[in-house]
Amino acid sequence: MDDTPANLGVLSDFLSDLGFRVLIAQSGESALKKAEYASPDLILLDVMMPGIDGFETCRRLKLGEKTKDIPVIFMTALSDTNNKVKGFSLGAVDYLTKPIQYEEMLMRINLHLRLKKLTAQLHEQNVQLQKVSSLGQLVAHVAHEVNNPVGFISGNLHYAEDYVKHLFDHLSLYQQQFPDLPEVILSHQDVIDLDYLYQDLPKMLSSMRLGIERIRDIMSSLRIFVRVNEVEKKPVDLHEGIDSTLAILQHRLKAIAPNSKIQITKDYGNLPLVNCYGGQLNQVFMNLLSNAIDALEEKLQSVPKTASQQTPAIQHSPMIRIQTQVLPNQQVQISIADNGKGIEAEVQQRLFDPFFTTKPSGKGTGLGLSISHQIVVEKHGGQLYCRSQPGQGTEWVIEIPV
Repeated sequence: MDDTPANLGVLSDFLSDLGFRVLIAQSGESALKKAEYASPDLILLDVMMPGIDGFETCRRLKLGEKTKDIPVIFMTALSDTNNKVKGFSLGAVDYLTKPIQYEEMLMRINLHLRLKKLTAQLHEQNVQLQKVSSLGQLVAHVAHEVNNPVGFISGNLHYAEDYVKHLFDHLSLYQQQFPDLPEVILSHQDVIDLDYLYQDLPKMLSSMRLGIERIRDIMSSLRIFVRVNEVEKKPVDLHEGIDSTLAILQHRLKAIAPNSKIQITKDYGNLPLVNCYGGQLNQVFMNLLSNAIDALEEKLQSVPKTASQQTPAIQHSPMIRIQTQVLPNQQVQISIADNGKGIEAEVQQRLFDPFFTTKPSGKGTGLGLSISHQIVVEKHGGQLYCRSQPGQGTEWVIEIPV
């Protein structure tokens, strides 16, 4: 934005030749309108312009909901300190004085475009982390609420089993003492199929008990997984966290086709309690295990249909191996390996970049591994890395201090 056509022409040509898409405005009013509808990535703004000057234009840009986050760089002949301070106080990110050195200007433009991109990525990461935190609190509340009726049913189920047994014993005594029953009782006995009731009712109660125990296990796994209100590190059993994550992912481990059930192999070492944020590490386990399952499903889908039907075990037996051990340097190592398709070397270099994903549109945000890396490296002072070769599967390795 400049009121001098010659300056605009030279600057526009310079930036266009470098691949930038340039919009031109010769007044503050025009600049505000174009910024509103075009939402540029960055604005170069002169101060001395007809109508409203550059300072007022910047002030209005920062008040607009659609334009407030656009970086503004002043480019002006006003070089005194007061004007520079005023420009920055109005929200500008940089201040260049004329005559402009184009190489320096280009470096600053690229710097602020990069900073804007990083800021947007950081904001998206924070949004995702807040969603995870909110979801964790919701899950913890639901688990608590479900636990009460489940406990009530479980406690009364024991008495129900005893009552049914007493009723059956009492009925057997009647049958022994009065073998010659009236026809109406014998007829009703056939209608309700008493012999079948004798056999099926205890089985039904037993199935209900198994179902209740399964619900309690799931609720327990959820409480362990979320670990809400973690404001400081605490000693945590990492194996408990891994097992709770596997319990939550159980539905994804089941077979969706013949011989497609994912086998889990655990090789747990004798780990001490680790001082960490357990809930956050559980999120890392969830991300890595989910990625392993995705890789295995992708490999299963790539197996020819006739081959998978005839000899699926030979073609591909999906497997995830989880191994833990204590390292000599007072660290613990958790390894999660799959026998999926593996990862190309060029892809491995970008695995932890925010928003990078190889999954189809709508299936992944590209933030899971980036957030996991942040949790392990920044929050725990550890390492998260990947070993993989195409066709040989992938191994994710976490190393954190005890």
